[in-house]
Amino acid sequence: MNFFISDAFAQAPAGEASAITGLLPLVIFGAVLYFLMIRPQVKRQKEHKKMVEALAKGDEVVTVGGMAGKITDLGENFLLLEVSDGTAVKIRRQAVDSVLPKGSLKEL
Repeated sequence: MNFFISDAFAQAPAGEASAITGLLPLVIFGAVLYFLMIRPQVKRQKEHKKMVEALAKGDEVVTVGGMAGKITDLGENFLLLEVSDGTAVKIRRQAVDSVLPKGSLKEL
């Protein structure tokens, strides 16, 4: 009666090498995640913080919302942005996206 069913044999127990090879893909994934996503984001945040701290009166900036203007007054957390003649908007310093070269707004 043993024609169709083969005997089942136990496999050898797993060794130490298989535990290390099982953990290796997680370590590689973590390293790739760090170098491709986390590290560039931290670098970008440091650059933005340095740029916000260096803002001065007269700088021409673009906000995160897309408004462009000239800084007329600076506070600790807020600044006054002149977007056109006689029109000023109060915004947070962190809302400044980039600083434009001097004279960029006169072209508009």
